Amino acid sequence: MALLEFDELSHAKILVIGVGGGGGNAVNTMIASNLDGVEFVAANTDLQALEANMASQKIQLGDHLTKGLGAGANPDIGRKAAEESVQLIADVVSGADMVFVTAGMGGGTGTGAAPEIARIARESGALTVGVVTKPFSFEGRRRCKQAEKGIKAMEEAVDTLIIIPNNRLLQVCGHNVSMMDAFKKADEVLLNAVQGISDLMTVPGLINVDFADVRTIMSNQGRALMGSGVAAGSHRAAEAAAQAISSPLLEDVSI
Repeated sequence: MALLEFDELSHAKILVIGVGGGGGNAVNTMIASNLDGVEFVAANTDLQALEANMASQKIQLGDHLTKGLGAGANPDIGRKAAEESVQLIADVVSGADMVFVTAGMGGGTGTGAAPEIARIARESGALTVGVVTKPFSFEGRRRCKQAEKGIKAMEEAVDTLIIIPNNRLLQVCGHNVSMMDAFKKADEVLLNAVQGISDLMTVPGLINVDFADVRTIMSNQGRALMGSGVAAGSHRAAEAAAQAISSPLLEDVSI
């Protein structure tokens, strides 16, 4: 049996693909937070937003279809844009072990294109995890209705889907929070969801978890739940766990 030096050990290739405006904002938040061990990709129909994104890899979706002008809040345009760019997407996800697809549900590009991108990633053999937000109620009924359809499509395309209900964030932040701060909090929660999983594989810890363990747990699992808790002192483990299972982010769920 060959002995490997530490720096020769192979690590899982993890991609985070932010789709649309919401997904792109989430990727920027992750990059600014110095999330390690992952590669970032921004995918958008809006060329101006894409050029401003900090991701090292970028995919312009539906170049011919939208002419770089976005999907106009129409998920059908977002889906067709992804279908037009299927080879670009396939090239980016090729060789990835795990792909996170993050998007805000309810708009055009994120809602329509994210399920297509997730499907391509999963068909390439990558463990594919969707991390999406449901709109705030103040974003309007039409956006919320579109989001539900997008979430259903995402659930069919990924191995595991984590849904962040933005309305529940108001319970954390307070209903007097500004719109900008509310969306910033949503980006932070998306960051925590991705980091919580990726750190298991990329950060040395007391519990040895590798990619094979994560694949076993998350393959073909459908919807997943995310709660968080922070505590200090002699009972910190129990207190943090209690906070996590009573988290306002666990929408309409009894654990």
